[in-house]
Amino acid sequence: MWLEKDNRLVREFRFKDFQEAFTFMTRVAFLSEQQGHHPTLHNEFSYVRIELHTHDAGHVVTDRDLKLADAIDQLLQ
Repeated sequence: MWLEKDNRLVREFRFKDFQEAFTFMTRVAFLSEQQGHHPTLHNEFSYVRIELHTHDAGHVVTDRDLKLADAIDQLLQ
C-alpha cells in the first residue's frame, strides 16, 4: 500500500532474495522510462523502497506519481 509521507508517495516491498528484488527494480526502471517519470529507489538485499514525487511541480505528489504508482502495482499482479 502506498502512503503519502513528506510530500512523497512511499511503498516498501519485500522479496525472497536479492535477485527477485533487483528484477523488480529493473522492471520499475523500464516502466519509469516509458512514462518519463523516475522514482527514487532504495535497495538492501531483498528489500526495496520506492519514493515518488514530481520534481518540476515543487517536489510534491501529482497525478504523474499516482499513475506510476498504479503501474508499479500492476507489475506485482
